[in-house]
Amino acid sequence: MAESSDALRAAQEKWEREQVAPGLEKSPELRERFETASGRTVDRLYLPEGDVGDAAARAYQEKIGFPGQYPFTRGVQPTMHRGRLWTMRQYAGFASAEESNRRYKFLLGQGTTGLSVAFDLPTQIGYDSDDPMAAGEVGKVGVAIDTLADMEALFEGIPLDKVSVSMTINATAAVLLAMHIAVAEKQGVAPAKLEGTIQNDILKEYIARGTYIFPPRPSLRLVSDLFAHCTAHVPNWNMISISGYHIREAGASAGQEIGVTLADAICYIETALAAGLKVDDFAPRLAFFFAAHSDLFEEAAKFRAARRLYARIMRERFKAKNPRSWMLRFHTQTGGVTLTAQQPDNNVVRVAIQALAAVLGGTQSLHTNSKDEALALPTEEAVRVALRTQQVIAHESGVANTVDPLAGSYYVEKLTDELEAEAEACIKAIDALGGVVPAIERGHIQREIEASAYRFGQSIERGERVIVGVNKFQEGQDPPMELLRIDEGVAARQVERLRHVRATRDNARVKNALEAVARGAKGSENLMPLILEAVRAYASVGEICNTLRGVFGEHQESFS
Repeated sequence: MAESSDALRAAQEKWEREQVAPGLEKSPELRERFETASGRTVDRLYLPEGDVGDAAARAYQEKIGFPGQYPFTRGVQPTMHRGRLWTMRQYAGFASAEESNRRYKFLLGQGTTGLSVAFDLPTQIGYDSDDPMAAGEVGKVGVAIDTLADMEALFEGIPLDKVSVSMTINATAAVLLAMHIAVAEKQGVAPAKLEGTIQNDILKEYIARGTYIFPPRPSLRLVSDLFAHCTAHVPNWNMISISGYHIREAGASAGQEIGVTLADAICYIETALAAGLKVDDFAPRLAFFFAAHSDLFEEAAKFRAARRLYARIMRERFKAKNPRSWMLRFHTQTGGVTLTAQQPDNNVVRVAIQALAAVLGGTQSLHTNSKDEALALPTEEAVRVALRTQQVIAHESGVANTVDPLAGSYYVEKLTDELEAEAEACIKAIDALGGVVPAIERGHIQREIEASAYRFGQSIERGERVIVGVNKFQEGQDPPMELLRIDEGVAARQVERLRHVRATRDNARVKNALEAVARGAKGSENLMPLILEAVRAYASVGEICNTLRGVFGEHQESFS
């Protein structure tokens, strides 16, 4: 046993020499000394104490290991949050570009370290604000963006070479990223200096959300075209955020959330490889997006299991050689479906627990929901409390002082193993059907998630699962809250701005750019440069998407 313990200590020394020391030279830890509130020193990493048997030592190194190295169970960076806190990125966007711009500046002033843009429904599904399909939805669930003029207003006074931006957009991801690049150009910022993430995860739209436009196969072409363009021209940009969040919001279990998300990742990687890209050229810029729900230990274990399984998939299935290709880097959002309209102050507690789970699980970025989001878009006061929740966890709780503090817990390690096994079984079932696209077309994934959602709902109905304030500890009518109301005049003003742009732009240039997009869609060239030229000409989201609709058609859901 002593020899096994010595081997583990030797592995730690090698990790400190080869992983920690170079990392500290590049980015020192936030403090010279980390300690508890009572003054006790907190080490960077804790390992099993005392003599460790051969089997236990081998299992530790194979399944848990050290942070910053394969299998990444304990985190993707050797010092994790001791070296850099997670990005505090509050999701926001509503009404007009100008109003959203004011909210972004408010959030930056309150201490957020990154922006996250919410787009309205017409923008998400490729309709302009004056389209009949957009009636009643302009600016309601996010900001309305029709042309480059709106994007210019959205980021007015916000230096895009200094602020990381995440954009939650999928079917129209190529168009909105092109607008972001064009705005940066107008600020004098080269694409190579841009940092951020575009969601660009169309597969989960067919599974869980429904904001798709085109059928899966041409949609996947747009995804791989964006991959290729970013790899060549926007190297610091995360070209996709493969989203388990919406899978979970639709009712998936924690294991299903991992399994379906990684199955989607497999499909995207295979699509990119088929398009001629090399795995180690694009895989280091793949990012992920998960939910954090209220079962603290299961959620923390979920993130650890996802990292380990993904590392194995990338190394063994796709033969990636670059260790950065094995790393699962992820953003987390607390669970929207867990928020209740009843006793909304309880949501502050739920969000705190969920945020803590994300931090304990090693997230790189975090959004905390506001207490009023079961009722409306959040007010500034509610957003401030949500952000302060992250800041209290970061600076007062002590959980960021050591890496992966739950490692070695009998319970957490068992949960990690079980969740990995459940996720792997989910992937194998999807593989057996020919992959994600056939599994979606046959309704397999949707049915599995629906069954999980039904079981969860029934457990609440029967009172087996307590939701405080909903099926137990109810009170009378909640006192009224101040809610954010969207001015009904937003749509009219947005339509007027769009008309002004159409009247003052070079419409011959727009026509030529849209014709080029159509020709490109009929052929095989990368569509991103063509879309970028259309955006620079002030072609609208709807005009570009209607051009692509004319070639690709629209997706109609049906299960075969």
